[in-house]
Amino acid sequence: MTIADESGVAVKHEGKYKAMFVCWILGLGSLVSWNSMLTIGDYYYALFPHYHPSRVLTLVYQPFAVGTMAILAYNEAKIDTRKRNLFGFALFFTSTFLLIVVDLVTNGKGGVGPYIGICVLVAAFGVADAHVQGGMVGDLSFMLPEFMQSFFAGLAAAGVLTSGLRLVTKAAFDKTDHGLRKGTLLFLAISTFFEFLCILLYAFVFPKLPIVKYFRKKAASEGSKTVAADLAAAGETQGVEDDSKLSERLSNKQLILQNIDYALDLFLIYVLTLSIFPGFLYENTGTHKLGSWYPLVLIAMYNLLDFIARYIPLVKCLKLESRKGLLIAVLSRFLFIPAFYFTAKYGDQGWMIMLISLLGLTNGYLTVCVLTAAPKGYKGPEQNALGNILVVFLLGGIFSGVALDWLWIIGNGSF
Repeated sequence: MTIADESGVAVKHEGKYKAMFVCWILGLGSLVSWNSMLTIGDYYYALFPHYHPSRVLTLVYQPFAVGTMAILAYNEAKIDTRKRNLFGFALFFTSTFLLIVVDLVTNGKGGVGPYIGICVLVAAFGVADAHVQGGMVGDLSFMLPEFMQSFFAGLAAAGVLTSGLRLVTKAAFDKTDHGLRKGTLLFLAISTFFEFLCILLYAFVFPKLPIVKYFRKKAASEGSKTVAADLAAAGETQGVEDDSKLSERLSNKQLILQNIDYALDLFLIYVLTLSIFPGFLYENTGTHKLGSWYPLVLIAMYNLLDFIARYIPLVKCLKLESRKGLLIAVLSRFLFIPAFYFTAKYGDQGWMIMLISLLGLTNGYLTVCVLTAAPKGYKGPEQNALGNILVVFLLGGIFSGVALDWLWIIGNGSF
């Protein structure tokens, strides 16, 4: 090993744990605003009882997320990752803050006008999600797998944080005047703070970490044009001098064909999950002893197990890496559909809590297994492209699941 090699190895590991922590926070910020919307669903059901807010807002969110992501993935090789991610976090921050403004201006009143305003801001969430999630996954795809795991653990942590806070605020404000509204405004304020924190971390901290600079310089040397602004922000002048390197990379079509099983895995994971969560939990689980706490407890259990499961693949002997094994595991999850149907119809709340916990456990575990296994064996620009492609399939699965979620209410008089 040469002296230069030894120096590179040292830099490659310098700041690793700081980078993992920052990735975790950025993951949390990528989903905390949207998870807040899901978790405060009981407030919107109180304001708009006839508009199916949990299902409608999710259905509004997804076309903008999928459509924007598809456009960004198609053009990812030409898009500056730094500007893309900062725009996404800034849009999250602005939209979340405006939700507070809408509620304050309307004094917490229902009606079509405020509902349309909320729908517009939720559409902005979808655009922001496509910028951030695709940008971050593409960026982290050519770095360490631990960074990807930390980012997706942060996504799940957003659910745990919002669910925990929702239970606390419900307990604290439940008996006070306008308690539901106070808890909601507190939620949105906390989400706004986290989005602002993510802007600062991504702009000024993440690009200057030695390990991050190492991988971005490596990607630039392999032909990537997406990292130039981040390298400049970190005080590095290395750019891409040879455009022919980029033209030699595999096309998006070739990457899809070589990784179609991973893409389908992510699509099917989220088709199943979002066909049940959260709409089914709010509208199809009936009335139980927990009363108004019931859907909140179900969502909290899903989020908690989803979060825990994303750390299981860190234990090497527990990580599923077989491509065939992953596909079998993903397909077997469709047994949840009859299980949820019969449990909602005949089971008590204990069985439903167990089922939703298993749904979260398998969702988090399989997501991390697929995304940490897929980007191997490619150069930086190809890994970035593949990361974006996989997020397109992930968001496509979410969109399809949200649409299929409406099938649960056909014939039950809810329309």
